[in-house]
Amino acid sequence: MTSHKVGYFVGSLSSTSINRLLAKALVRLAPPGLHFVEIPIKDLPLYSADYDVDYPPVARTFKQTIADCDALLFVTPEYNRSIPGGLKNAIDWASRPWGQNSFARKPSGVIGTSPGAIGTAVAQSQLRGVLCFCNSPLMNTVEAYIQFKPGLITPDGEVTDDGTKNFLSNYLVELQGFIARVLTVLPRDA
Repeated sequence: MTSHKVGYFVGSLSSTSINRLLAKALVRLAPPGLHFVEIPIKDLPLYSADYDVDYPPVARTFKQTIADCDALLFVTPEYNRSIPGGLKNAIDWASRPWGQNSFARKPSGVIGTSPGAIGTAVAQSQLRGVLCFCNSPLMNTVEAYIQFKPGLITPDGEVTDDGTKNFLSNYLVELQGFIARVLTVLPRDA
């Protein structure tokens, strides 16, 4: 079985984010062959084209971490019916400067949780549009909009509801298959 390194972004900068809990759960539920590594975004300064001539070390490290991954997973909340500003800033850093887009041809998935019934659907829709522009092949099904309720995920990432646990496990199996299909058609060394 081929192993894939999946870098994940948590769209919330909060240390107590429910999307951080969801990310912990996904790491815990990962099938054999999927290895997750967080790609932190909180230390990136606000992107400006002024940096394109000489990226700061934190941004160079950020782009290298993405380059070292086979695929990406965005675990994000929805802020004001949109993508969180910190996550959008990270995407801007990774997709610049022109001709050095870290997302090009890199398979990705999107998932998120919120207390609301539509569980980040609007933010995910907007994020998909941005990633499409960045030429990142996206897993479009299974979509995953998780309604978070207190106790759904423990602080160490255990999912307490069997239906949600099964759904997330299936989501990860689908992600794994999607990554394998994309990398068969668009190998990383091409």
